Amino acid sequence: MKVLKVEQREDKRMYLEIEIDSAQFEEAMERSYKKNVKQINIPGFRKGKAPRKIIEKYYTEAIFYDDAINFAVPGAYDKAVEESGIDPVEMPEIDIVKLEKGENFVFSALVTVRPEVTLGEYKGLTAQKDVNTVTDDEVEAEIKKLQENAASIETVTEGEIAMGDKVDLDFEGFVDEVAFEGGKGEHYALVLGSNSFIPGFEEQIAGKKIGEDFDVDVTFPEDYHAEELKGKKAIFKCKVHSVEKKNLPVLDDEFAKDVSEFDTLDELKADCKKKLEEKKEAEAQRKFEDAVVDIAVENATVDIPACMVESQIENQIKDISYRLQSQGMPLEQYLMYTGMTMEALREQLRETAEKTVKAQLVLAEIAKAESVEASDEDVEAEFKKMADMYGMEVEKVKELMGANTEALKADLKTQKTVSLIVDAAKAGKAKKAPAKKAAPKKEETEEKKPAAKKTTTAKKTTTTKKAETEEKKPAAKKTTTAKKTTTTAAKKTTTAKKTTTTKKTTKKDSE
Repeated sequence: MKVLKVEQREDKRMYLEIEIDSAQFEEAMERSYKKNVKQINIPGFRKGKAPRKIIEKYYTEAIFYDDAINFAVPGAYDKAVEESGIDPVEMPEIDIVKLEKGENFVFSALVTVRPEVTLGEYKGLTAQKDVNTVTDDEVEAEIKKLQENAASIETVTEGEIAMGDKVDLDFEGFVDEVAFEGGKGEHYALVLGSNSFIPGFEEQIAGKKIGEDFDVDVTFPEDYHAEELKGKKAIFKCKVHSVEKKNLPVLDDEFAKDVSEFDTLDELKADCKKKLEEKKEAEAQRKFEDAVVDIAVENATVDIPACMVESQIENQIKDISYRLQSQGMPLEQYLMYTGMTMEALREQLRETAEKTVKAQLVLAEIAKAESVEASDEDVEAEFKKMADMYGMEVEKVKELMGANTEALKADLKTQKTVSLIVDAAKAGKAKKAPAKKAAPKKEETEEKKPAAKKTTTAKKTTTTKKAETEEKKPAAKKTTTAKKTTTTAAKKTTTAKKTTTTKKTTKKDSE
């Protein structure tokens, strides 16, 4: 293999011209013959038994070119990348330059490389850090949660219904005295006050008697997901068969003993307050760290390749799909309910993708400038931490991680870089840097609120924004343990799958 040419094009992509020795390409041709001979019929020979020379005489040797190229190009390309010192961030565009029998094979590779990053100020930054106090109301709310969890459930079939009750409900909706599709449910379990149905529905059930027939008058919201029901007045004919009521325990020292390791309610409240303080401090620290990294990223200048943004968008869509799937909703169904196309979703995610990619590039450049590395000792310590967390043997954790060890090492390197920036920062009044756009931004598609998983038309549209990736935060910024930073940087083992099919040169080839 020999690199004949390396040059940068006007679009900043690198053009490589690579030569493969004729003997080496001949080996690839022989591999191609062995792969394909069993599928080739030649008159006078049993299927799969024709010699290579006979096949090439009948079809020309071009019949073996495609596979031979696929065998020869990837390894040669990888070596050329290493020799030329470029850092690709996408699959190369491969084209044939010279392909003649008995001659050296020459191909070109056009590829986008990691862009140059010009760092701005990233040490000694100042960012806002929240100072949060825990109120008595917040402590009482935590105690109330414990009380709710410790409540006993009683099923009743008579009496008055109250907010907070879980009702066994029949309902059927009518608009202009006509029942509409999806507006009927039988023995539907609904917790009053959960806001599962459209506004005003659940509140009108409270105060009614179990077993009686009653009407609920509502108006569908203007942004309701069903076009034909937007803004329409409707009547739901309802009946509650039974109610599950909560019997809350008395908040006293006995309650504290039952739900915790403490002997008194005051001790339980003190513990709740301490945990809330720790939670708020951790959240304030996380926001501070995010803000510091944001400033360091904004201070840097980099021309982000479009392919890296598109790759990050794909990663975000996969994450959304996974999250939705865990909630029992396929991505296609989510798009249908929100009235959004895949293209609109991609555009909605584009700004976040640009920020994420820029953060990855800037943090990588800072790591390079500061000689930050994750050592084998760092990786071992992380394995130990993961083993303790999951109650496993360290060796078992290593076995499960397998090939992901290098990714873990890269994540640790990013975490150390973030720590370096944050440790050098101070809390105070943040200085806002002028926003820099890494790439021209397309006109944003109007963001629509996604609907909840559809069970009946009467249900309220709820926002599933949590199913989307944390859009406003670059993924590379977090410093939590075993954090996953997506690295869309180039892998030098890129397989050159994109090959140009060589035109066959004889009439028989077209057959």
